[in-house]
Amino acid sequence: MIDNAFVAVLNHLLARAPWARERLQAHAGLCARLDAPPVTVFFTVTSAGELQAAEGEKPDVVLTVPLAVLPQFALGRFEEAMRSVHLQGNAEFADALGFVFRNLRWDAEEDLSRLVGDVAAHRLSGTVRAIGEAQRRMVEGAAGNLAEYFTEERPMLVSRAATSGLEDELRALRDAVARTEKRIDRLASRLHGKPRA
Repeated sequence: MIDNAFVAVLNHLLARAPWARERLQAHAGLCARLDAPPVTVFFTVTSAGELQAAEGEKPDVVLTVPLAVLPQFALGRFEEAMRSVHLQGNAEFADALGFVFRNLRWDAEEDLSRLVGDVAAHRLSGTVRAIGEAQRRMVEGAAGNLAEYFTEERPMLVSRAATSGLEDELRALRDAVARTEKRIDRLASRLHGKPRA
């Protein structure tokens, strides 16, 4: 059931992307497995460059998607999400799937316009985009505030600037210790009458 829903959604997107179907046609008959625990989806590429649900065949390519990345796909951030997807198997097929999934876009506004009309779809899409942007800014702001709190107010973490300064100081200390050891060795060899090394 999930296989069919996944394939239906992707075929809906592929219907408006002839370039993607053309890219996939070269791999007709090949099978892929999408692992997004706890869900596993098998699909093959048809001669028309569309996808078709498959029954547990031996996959030519395996796409492993971390569960945390799935919301990015839902928000249409395909390129960003694909950076976390691990592809293995047939290199050419994996490359084609990766390219298509990175560049395939859903025009939600067009789909909404069929249900509620153009003006309402445009307003709804704008509202959804504004809400998504506000949430993104809120998360980034909260992350920045936490980082500042843990590095400045309650120093449980070390800032990059402080780490860089510590590295420089540690390097200088290590060099000074090495010079001091050489001096001690020279003095010891003079005291015992041995030639310097």
